[in-house]
Amino acid sequence: MIRRLAASAVLSLILAGCGRETESPEPEPAPAPKTTAVARDFAPTPSPTLEAVRRRGHVRCGVHAGLAGFAVQDVRGVWRGFDVDICRAVAAAVLGDASAVRYRSVSAQNRFAELQEGEVDILSRNTSWTLSRDAGLGLDFAGVTYYDGQGFLAPRSLNLTSADELNGARICVQSSTVTESNLADYFRARGLEFTPVVVDNEADARTAYEGEECDVFTADVSALASARSIMNNPNAHVILPTVISKEPLGPVVRQDDPAWTDIVRWTVNALIIAEELGVNSTTVEGSRETASDPETRRLLGVDGELGALLGLEEDWAYQAIAQVGAYNEIFRRNLGADSGLKLERGLNALWSAPEPGLMYAPPVR
Repeated sequence: MIRRLAASAVLSLILAGCGRETESPEPEPAPAPKTTAVARDFAPTPSPTLEAVRRRGHVRCGVHAGLAGFAVQDVRGVWRGFDVDICRAVAAAVLGDASAVRYRSVSAQNRFAELQEGEVDILSRNTSWTLSRDAGLGLDFAGVTYYDGQGFLAPRSLNLTSADELNGARICVQSSTVTESNLADYFRARGLEFTPVVVDNEADARTAYEGEECDVFTADVSALASARSIMNNPNAHVILPTVISKEPLGPVVRQDDPAWTDIVRWTVNALIIAEELGVNSTTVEGSRETASDPETRRLLGVDGELGALLGLEEDWAYQAIAQVGAYNEIFRRNLGADSGLKLERGLNALWSAPEPGLMYAPPVR
């Protein structure tokens, strides 16, 4: 009985479907593809400065007229120093030749005008990055190459331990610099008195200080170390432990060519990353042939084709490192153990060093 009822129900369903078109089932929607990354089209931005540099065959670099360790001409007239090497690295990256640089000595008073007016392509002259300079002069700071601060040089015989002991002192200071305003701010904030002995440049300040026209000399600590290194009796003078300001020093370019800013910025970054990866001027050729680390291969132009984004050859960073050196090499020979200044790395150590500093560069990828 039950089987007869079931058969009857099935027959009823079949008859009910007669006379109607058979409907095709709707297709199952295709699964959405998994998104792993957002696709982007990267392309270089043209740089008028880069084009001009290539036409003339050299980079024009504004440097200090003479600051030991940073920019000075040797007895053969060859420019040497930390700031000089930054320009050499840019020339190596852009033109494949670190010697393709023409140097122009500029004063503290006219350095920004020289850059604004196109007399130089890069200003690499112990220049502090500040808001007013960055936002108010039509200029860009491409990065920090040296973290510094303002200090005081004093005769060791005075047995001073702090700048707070300088009430009533005569202080040599360079005109038209942030050093001059920092000095005034520091003493005013502490209710201290001082007599400024204002001079045009570091050389005049050093001469006035050695001639006892002032009691102490104030400038960036690196500039004080430079001045002391060429005094008649360097050991007779001491840099006080008091540091009264932050002075991040680095190369400056015009704001109207962001692609050139990128080139200078990433050249500096490449020198820092090279130290981090353990690549230097003597090992870079071998590293290019044998490196398996992806970041090293991208940095040296083996993988990634990133040089084109800067408008440069793929070996741009390789050339800078091979011809000028990694950041630690540049520091050591100009400012550190192999130089007359013997400065410690301090804040200028890598962020990953056993005694960490502030040197940190974005990744090459």
